[in-house]
Amino acid sequence: MTSPQHHDHEACVASALAAAERICTLKKARLTPNRRRVLELIWGSHDVVGAYDLLAALQKEDPAAKPPTVYRALEFLLDLGLIHRIESANGFTRCEAPEGAHVCQFLICDECGLVEELHSSKLASALEAQAEDAGFEPTFQTVEVRGRCRGCVSA
Repeated sequence: MTSPQHHDHEACVASALAAAERICTLKKARLTPNRRRVLELIWGSHDVVGAYDLLAALQKEDPAAKPPTVYRALEFLLDLGLIHRIESANGFTRCEAPEGAHVCQFLICDECGLVEELHSSKLASALEAQAEDAGFEPTFQTVEVRGRCRGCVSA
């Protein structure tokens, strides 16, 4: 992933929104203005974004926005694979490859909050094999590695 300081963030968000529109069209789902705005807010950051942070941002634009509005939008975006839930931070981050099914892992910087999405099929397969060896049937897999990103290490 390119460091957030070294890319065109507006193009990044525009590309994500275009991909979301394509996916919604293919899946006959509706990207309402609210869902789109929540997706935009999540893509507006390279960090983990909490539901109440999203609500606060929405309430600046529409004081009548309520938690169910945010949670319904998040559920829709998760179901379509447009965002990911970061379990350890109880928040959400962008999905960098929403147009293909994939298992991903996350590197999360404890200093600056940067979240980097990785796609290691070898790691996913190894975890599935170990689960199988233990007689376990996994239904979902998430790997979150916390530490310091390249930018924070070199600073």
